[in-house]
Amino acid sequence: MKKVCWPYFDPEFDSLPERIFGPSCRVCIDNESLEDCTRVKVDSVNKQGLLLEVVQVLTDMNLTISKGYISSDAGWFMDVFHVKDAHGNKLTDQRVINYIQQAIGTPTREARKAKPCTSKQMLESQQAEAHSDQHTAIEMTGTDHPGLFSEISAALAEMHCNIVEAHAWSHNARLACVAYISDQSTDSPFDRHRLAAIEDHLTTVLRATTSPAAQVKTAAGLREAEGTMMTSMERRLHQLMLSVRDFDRPSRATSRVSPPRLGGDEGRKKGGVWIESCSERGYSIVSVQCRDRPRLMFDTVCTLTDMQYVIFHASVDSREGYAFQEYFIRHVDGCALNTEGEEERVINCLEAAIERRVCEGVRLELRAKNRVGLLSDITRVLRENGLAVVRADVATQGGKSVNAFYLRDVSGKDVDMDFVESVKREMGPIDLAVKNEESLMPMASSDANQRSRFSISGMLKSQIERFSHNFVAIK
Repeated sequence: MKKVCWPYFDPEFDSLPERIFGPSCRVCIDNESLEDCTRVKVDSVNKQGLLLEVVQVLTDMNLTISKGYISSDAGWFMDVFHVKDAHGNKLTDQRVINYIQQAIGTPTREARKAKPCTSKQMLESQQAEAHSDQHTAIEMTGTDHPGLFSEISAALAEMHCNIVEAHAWSHNARLACVAYISDQSTDSPFDRHRLAAIEDHLTTVLRATTSPAAQVKTAAGLREAEGTMMTSMERRLHQLMLSVRDFDRPSRATSRVSPPRLGGDEGRKKGGVWIESCSERGYSIVSVQCRDRPRLMFDTVCTLTDMQYVIFHASVDSREGYAFQEYFIRHVDGCALNTEGEEERVINCLEAAIERRVCEGVRLELRAKNRVGLLSDITRVLRENGLAVVRADVATQGGKSVNAFYLRDVSGKDVDMDFVESVKREMGPIDLAVKNEESLMPMASSDANQRSRFSISGMLKSQIERFSHNFVAIK
């Protein structure tokens, strides 16, 4: 019997270059230099997209980046971030520190095996692994209108699809949605014939009242190999919104005036994106100023990276609720922004990326025992009572469906919080968690509120209470 022999490779060979030349990436966590925040310093061989990877890791940990300095000339990447945890404190949990060092550091086998260090991340990691193996990912884009997300949910229920997870963004009359679905009866992925039927049905729904350019795509694994579930999902949503041109707006003259500096009275009142030329070094300088919020840096860096721009230098600063970011960029072909049309497109895309996550309205959270058609029932009740879903995050945890909706009145006015609280009281056994977003516009007129209160409070109570026994309180 013949033997087959294979060449032998020492398992330590992969780490040989690192042991000879030193690690290609060094991550230093400094808790001593600054009084109120932790300094994260990264030195690494540079590659396209590395800054986004680092920002992903930090935002995945729900860390706030108050300052940052980035430089990546001469093939080497050096950056420093001042970060705080979700409570505004330094990083004191050694598990968090170890995870950041492993996730950002050299991707050795040990780093790739690093596990998330918080229960939330562990759950998301387990969900990501389960979705990639057991469920089918489906992407939808199209022109948005009030009730479209409800129609999509109803169409999936009609096709006997169990929605395991779904995320939807609406901006500038465009909708992007990524969902993970499984077969109602087997809780397993669909075969290609069922997938084709689902695509056709959803495409019909999207194109019935929206643009003929609406698209539906299915795939077995849209998540990237690295990063957690939420970050990969959010980057994909950014890409989908970019593909349907949610940044389109009336043409305007590109501003070359230097932006007002952070901290001044003028800077507090004005926000936006500006582009200047640094011709002596061949850079274009992109300045961003707006109200600060979580994941802002991720949104801007993600957009520039997906638009095929390289960030060579950058600085970010946050003070008194406002953020100022400055990026020195070139296109991947080495050229700066040469035309006003290109500059205008970058400005519009960055402004859209900043606005997508800012929802002016009411955040409504609820948890229920998961079943096919639950999301369809909830969104239908909201739609029938004049509430539009402008953003949605739906997930399943241990047989429960956890839903978060950002709602706005279809007339364009904001939902009155007093009215929402009265609805909560009238719902009795249904426990809803409601949050008024900071970006709310002035309240609607009292007459309109009274009409809405009479209409919605009664209808919501009567229509939802028939499956109220499935609801449990948010923990």
